[in-house]
Amino acid sequence: MIRRRAIVTGGVQGVGFRWSAREAAQRLGVTGWARNRLDGSVEAEIQGEPEQVERMLAWLRTGPPGASVESVDVTDADPRDDDAFRIRETA
Repeated sequence: MIRRRAIVTGGVQGVGFRWSAREAAQRLGVTGWARNRLDGSVEAEIQGEPEQVERMLAWLRTGPPGASVESVDVTDADPRDDDAFRIRETA
């Protein structure tokens, strides 16, 4: 079980990014969360088996239709006891 934090920049707010990320996470079997940040980026934490997490990170690099992802900065995070993928309030 691994956990990664991703900061996604570009045209990623106002296009359903977080909601689509939750759907992708459910489909891929990962847990964690996503939230908008005040700087216009989206922050997400993804947890699961390494292959599942990598697939979710690949999804983040493209995003939903209408998104224009410029970059995804990924760092390690400590695993937690998540039981689902949630949308959080703006940070």
